[in-house]
Amino acid sequence: MRSVRRDIMDQVRSDDTRHDPVGPTSGAPAEDIVLAPLADFPRIDLRAGVEPWDKRRQAGKALRAEVPHAEHAILRPEPDRPDPVGLIEAAHEGRQAHLIPLRVARMATSPFAFLRGAAHVMAWDLSRGPRSGIDVVMNGDAHIDNFGLFGTPQQDIVLDLNDFDEVTVGPWEWDLKRLCAGIAVATGEAGTPPDSARTAVMTAVSGYQHTMRRLAPQGSLDVWYQTTRADAEHLGGIRMNAEARSVVRRAVDKARRKNNRSLLAQVAERRIDGGWRFRTDPPILTPVDDATRQSIVTGLERYAETLPRERRFMLDRYQVIDVAHRVVGVGSVGTRAYVALLCGNSDQDALFLQVKEAVRPAHAPYLPGMPEPYAGHEGERVIYGQRLLQAVGDPLLGWTSIEGRPYYVRQMKNLKGAIPLSEMSGPPLLTFSYAYGALLARAHARTGDAAAIAGYCGGGKSPDLREALADWAAAYAARNAEDFGLFRDAIASGRLEAADDPCL
Repeated sequence: MRSVRRDIMDQVRSDDTRHDPVGPTSGAPAEDIVLAPLADFPRIDLRAGVEPWDKRRQAGKALRAEVPHAEHAILRPEPDRPDPVGLIEAAHEGRQAHLIPLRVARMATSPFAFLRGAAHVMAWDLSRGPRSGIDVVMNGDAHIDNFGLFGTPQQDIVLDLNDFDEVTVGPWEWDLKRLCAGIAVATGEAGTPPDSARTAVMTAVSGYQHTMRRLAPQGSLDVWYQTTRADAEHLGGIRMNAEARSVVRRAVDKARRKNNRSLLAQVAERRIDGGWRFRTDPPILTPVDDATRQSIVTGLERYAETLPRERRFMLDRYQVIDVAHRVVGVGSVGTRAYVALLCGNSDQDALFLQVKEAVRPAHAPYLPGMPEPYAGHEGERVIYGQRLLQAVGDPLLGWTSIEGRPYYVRQMKNLKGAIPLSEMSGPPLLTFSYAYGALLARAHARTGDAAAIAGYCGGGKSPDLREALADWAAAYAARNAEDFGLFRDAIASGRLEAADDPCL
């Protein structure tokens, strides 16, 4: 049986034989032919067409002359680069002060945990690098832990992007670089040999290139219909070997055990009167006062107005039983996040909704941002971005405002699971690196110009984008290690306060 690596390289070589013709773009500047990433007009114009996909691909290829692939390999030292610790401190503004030491402690556990929490630092670095000139609705935080499993309304388990707090409009390559940097940092932390780590990064870029070239000529409807079932024989276009299938099978089995009923037994307890309430587990899960509870319930009633009308009927069958504050993630620690327990047809008919504060995205200082009205409410921005980028979404996604702060709402841990890529090596590491690159490309193709991106990405001539981003990722992993050292020094000196137990 051929290895996963052989399968991947054969696919790349197959694509490389399809040399794009170098042709004119009808005299128009390339950037004028590329489709805009987001059309938000008051009405749809079905009379005006777009340029053929092959013409847009040539336009994307022409942009390589302005920003060659080799430019993306360079991570230049910037004399005016801000203190990374200062950027992180600035990101703490507006967060709950008593939780900031926990955020600091979680970031201090490893270089990869630091990378996860230091999105503002990487955003500054990316803003100083080259830009292809092609924008998409970007995830903004596409590191490896932001890909995962979740359930569809039909109870299938799919693999996709699953965190959208930083979503905005920006260069597609910023997301791909965040993914590549995450692979480089995580594999280095796990002791993966440098050549194997480099291969994993290049494989992720190959997945992105191959998928974008495959999607470029397809109809928009075809692109939007595509999903990646976690239990499928192929993952992101790559046939899984037995080891990779075993990883997926274990993750899917675990995800299927995470549902509203199992969460009820895990985080709630019976009251004396027979009802349910959240079990206190400070600082992760803590009770709220009655005023806060009433504010959350009112916010959820307003949130219902953002759901499609038919789904409001479903939500109307439930009643809020209890509300608690819940600490989540690494980068999100300190933002206001609540979980509401609702019951419907019986006290076993439980529904958990996460009500999470939405803050300004890390890339906001460097990009124009989402168009109105989505730029006016951070919660609406997050939900709109998630609906655009995810192949299959949570049917209960919505947004609200509570005490003047923007929030978004989603189901809590319903059929959700993780793939432990950072712990992998060999064929499984390559399989999932390729799959994550492929999933990112599919997300970008839903809102961006797949043909233009495919033309820019190219493939087949060495050095190409794969080599360039592998160089950049290695350099950024080294920079991240330096920043991590500065961060740890700031804790040791007392500049930053860290909680005693980051696992809390």
